[in-house]
Amino acid sequence: MQQRKFKIIISGGGTGGHVFPAIAIANAIIKKNPDIEILFVGANSRMEMEKVPEAGYKIVGLNVSGFQRKLTLKNIKVLFRLMSSLQKAKKIIKQFKPDAVVGVGGYASGPVLRIASRRNIPTIIQEQNSYPGITNKILSKKVDRICVAYDGMEKFFPKEKIYLTGNPVRQDITKLQGKRERGLELFDLDTAKKTVLVVGGSLGARTINESILNNLESFKENNIQLIWQTGKPFFETASKACEPYKDFGIRPNAFISKMDYAYAAADVIISRAGAIAISEICLVQKPVILVPSPNVSEDHQTKNALALSNYQAAILVKDAEAHESLIKTAIDLLNNEDLCNKLIDNISRFAHKDAADIIADIILSMINQESK
Repeated sequence: MQQRKFKIIISGGGTGGHVFPAIAIANAIIKKNPDIEILFVGANSRMEMEKVPEAGYKIVGLNVSGFQRKLTLKNIKVLFRLMSSLQKAKKIIKQFKPDAVVGVGGYASGPVLRIASRRNIPTIIQEQNSYPGITNKILSKKVDRICVAYDGMEKFFPKEKIYLTGNPVRQDITKLQGKRERGLELFDLDTAKKTVLVVGGSLGARTINESILNNLESFKENNIQLIWQTGKPFFETASKACEPYKDFGIRPNAFISKMDYAYAAADVIISRAGAIAISEICLVQKPVILVPSPNVSEDHQTKNALALSNYQAAILVKDAEAHESLIKTAIDLLNNEDLCNKLIDNISRFAHKDAADIIADIILSMINQESK
């Protein structure tokens, strides 16, 4: 008798930090079992609605958004959207009949996991941060497994449900050997000069962008090249400002699709402290300056950054101090070979290479147990 086809829903998104791990998990599942059908559930108008189909997967959207942290009438609209999203999540689960549901964080993750857990469908949270948000803390009591990237998460979740897996990252980032020269060539850079890579996240980071913009002359004076992911909103401003510096190796990009080559070309990285950015940099094993965003729930980026800087695996520059000290810190680091080597050695201890495969195995083992 032919075995029926298993089905999995992966829900969540909103930023690259949620979308790319979700796709990495899907790819790992399909590699292990090509017959599994995967459906993504995201939030309408968010980046997953574009990136997931590009990766070859089907996605449906919920009209859901996040609550404002301050008291505002907008939260009434958010509440109505949440209620309608729960109804749509019910419909999706009833029609698709998943054997497991995975939540990767983001607005769409909560409603789908909540409905699935109520219906006793195997459920998994993939928690990327060192300090989880309120939704995942609440859902953790109902879901079956929780895959985490940091030690000590039993402070927030039931200990017996926790699996330390690391965060899934794009597979090309795990294979940087031999890519440096090609990376420098791709961005039209000089192999004899040192290079700083700036990544504020897929949507950009205003404080980091302004710090770079106000110090372009410092890069020129110190003979330092720049690969700069500005995010779409800041790209036009950055492009105009960089025009006089194009002969000095200053390269603004709205979004870097070949991030493996950008990492390979870099001598020092400046980044926000999103969980996936940190997981990628740990694997890349380059000296990094982290500038945590202050505009995230529970200030989780600062906690992510401290998880490295407390072990001298990264340098932390506060967002409020970035305009004044970020570029000086980067230039000083580039000129301090001993500190660079120390940071590389320490950050390598935080690398998790096979997170997507490990998470895929956990999901598949749950399905197999249920099907017996």
